[in-house]
Amino acid sequence: MRTLASVTCMSATSENPRDSDAVSQRYDEEIVDDAAACYVGPMRIRRDLQQPETTDRRLLQWVDPRDQTLRAERTMRDSWRVLRIQSEFVAGFDAMNDVAEAVTVFGSARIPEDTPEYDLGVRLGKALGDAGYAVITGGGPGVMEAANRGAAHTDSRSIGLNIELPFEQHLNPWVDLGMNFRYFFVRKTMFVKYAQAFVCLPGGFGTLDELFEALTLVQTKKVVRFPIVLLGRTHWAGLIDWMRDRLLEGGMISADDLDLFHVVDTPEEAVQIITDATPTR
Repeated sequence: MRTLASVTCMSATSENPRDSDAVSQRYDEEIVDDAAACYVGPMRIRRDLQQPETTDRRLLQWVDPRDQTLRAERTMRDSWRVLRIQSEFVAGFDAMNDVAEAVTVFGSARIPEDTPEYDLGVRLGKALGDAGYAVITGGGPGVMEAANRGAAHTDSRSIGLNIELPFEQHLNPWVDLGMNFRYFFVRKTMFVKYAQAFVCLPGGFGTLDELFEALTLVQTKKVVRFPIVLLGRTHWAGLIDWMRDRLLEGGMISADDLDLFHVVDTPEEAVQIITDATPTR
């Protein structure tokens, strides 16, 4: 069984675990049975001990202004919560500090393994890894797992930045460097800070949230030299038509804003766009 501990410690071994086809085949055959455990930082909490609420849900919870006791308690809790948020930033910065060139890949956690979208994710992860880019994902299943899986068969790092959710989402077994975050905004900072580009595979609300946040950062020039690539023309066509027909025609965005992203069909095209925009290449 390939546990997270064995994955995390791989970089410390003297032998590259991906040196042979036999080892690669063994990777494909190893399945982590994490159904009864949840990764939380250095700990694992069994399913019956997990809390139904998440940390950031408690942070955002509304308090009745008529209840003076709860308001006082909230003020005290929030003051101490700032230190927890700070510590999460510090832990993320420390863990990611030696990541050089990397690309963040987004996509649905609900895509099953035996689908064209999953295969596309594996091919993308491998193409990025072969090009020398570390692959950063949300660390979960579906397309995220696929991209990590592809990267795991290269010499580049496969990184997963997981998030605490009301339902279980374990780090997938293809992650070399994994972290678990309590707060979405801390995790999103890591996605952007340590990546040279974003690639979006087919996905749902989470993928769209990350896509439009990235577009806003580039549009407002909070980040520069940051290609955003949408992989899969058929999947993204309807959204692009809506942006053109509604947002552009309504004067809510400019024509130049539609040039902030690229739409391609193959991992090779995506890698070429990213490589051309990487200043060290």
